[in-house]
Amino acid sequence: MSPSSSPEKLSPTEVRAIAGLASIYGLRMLGMFIILPVFAFYAEHLPGGDNYTLVGIALGAYGLTQAILQVPFGWLSDRFGRKPVIYGGLLLFALGSFVAAAATDIYWVIAGRVIQGAGAISAAVMALAADLTREEHRTKAMAAIGTTIGTTFALSLVIAPSLNRMIGVPGIFFMTGVLVLLAMIVVSRVVPNPTDSRFHSDTEASAGRFSNVLRNPELLRLDFGVFALHAVLMALWLVVPLSLRQAGLAADDHWQIYFPALVISMLLIIPVIIYSEKKAKLKQVFVISVAVLLVSQILLAFTFDSIWGTAGALLVFFTAFNLLEATLPSLISKIAPVGAKGTAIGVYSSVQFLGTFIGASAGGYLYQHYGSAALFAFCAVLLMLWLIFAVTMKAPAAVRTRMYHVQVMDTGTAHGLSRQLAALPGVHEALVLASEGVAYLKVDMRGFDEQGVAQLLGGEA
Repeated sequence: MSPSSSPEKLSPTEVRAIAGLASIYGLRMLGMFIILPVFAFYAEHLPGGDNYTLVGIALGAYGLTQAILQVPFGWLSDRFGRKPVIYGGLLLFALGSFVAAAATDIYWVIAGRVIQGAGAISAAVMALAADLTREEHRTKAMAAIGTTIGTTFALSLVIAPSLNRMIGVPGIFFMTGVLVLLAMIVVSRVVPNPTDSRFHSDTEASAGRFSNVLRNPELLRLDFGVFALHAVLMALWLVVPLSLRQAGLAADDHWQIYFPALVISMLLIIPVIIYSEKKAKLKQVFVISVAVLLVSQILLAFTFDSIWGTAGALLVFFTAFNLLEATLPSLISKIAPVGAKGTAIGVYSSVQFLGTFIGASAGGYLYQHYGSAALFAFCAVLLMLWLIFAVTMKAPAAVRTRMYHVQVMDTGTAHGLSRQLAALPGVHEALVLASEGVAYLKVDMRGFDEQGVAQLLGGEA
């Protein structure tokens, strides 16, 4: 990074890093999501595919290995380097894609999905992004990479039916494997090599901070929330495609339902997000969103054989889902202690992927043995529990996390500076980590004394 680069703007190096890492992250998530709208139809013709418990496990198996391995992969990247770990994870994902593409029965598809999930590079990608961006741009970088999840999910629902018609599910698996191999070229040629690779508390999990995060009841409520959200999402993809087909809509035309529902839902949530942040109504909007998500399950259960009924229920579902998907990370950031944000995010992400596995597996079992009503009831129970947790949560403070680079100093000086920063107007929490050369502040922007922070940090320079 050039010393002359403007601190207000992303440098060319940062732009390359963010664009390259976002594309890698998005390609990997595309490989996870793209089979969701079509897999139930494909499984019907596979040996063992008449067992919906196994179909559910095949859909969600990647989540189990992802949940187990993503934090350890982040730690490995601290020891062996970011790019080597990312290369290894991409190779695993490609191998899993090729195994699933060549599968002759449902068991081999499960094996392929397990291997796909084992390429758990999320934490390593975020750590590399932190290495390559300055503190003042870190939040923007993480947000840009994170938004690829929603974009990729929407793209998957729209293009999957057409791809299924052209190349089938095995072809989709093979295509994603090839794309991921090409992503390794992006890592090599586009993403810069970090000049300084170190631990970052805002993006990486620390073993010493797990106990604090796991004992925080407000964070645990959010962890259950993202578990329920993704469990419900995965369970639905076992029955929604079948519901639309049963109602008379050909599988190739399902995008005509998904695409409008996704676009309209995104337009609906933008003003709601702006309102909740500006008016400090995050909890109220959050609780209402969980309640709306619960209503969507009831609507889906009662419109199972209606195209327009299912379309309307999906619009309700996607509106609440997309709003919660955007709100949950913001709540994690506001509630997590400033020095344990990366650990809180690591736990949150692992629980999210565990939810995908449990939701798909339990949904498959319930659908096979008790029918769609039992699957919707399972989703409704999860959401009712989440609604109780959401109603009883503490309203989060209207704060944002700010990061500043600080000069090298000893631990005693860092503690003193932390106390001085915490005493400034608008600062709710402050922590200076001498080992990272960073000051983390949790601030209320309405009363934040930015000039006071500049004077204190300038005095340390």
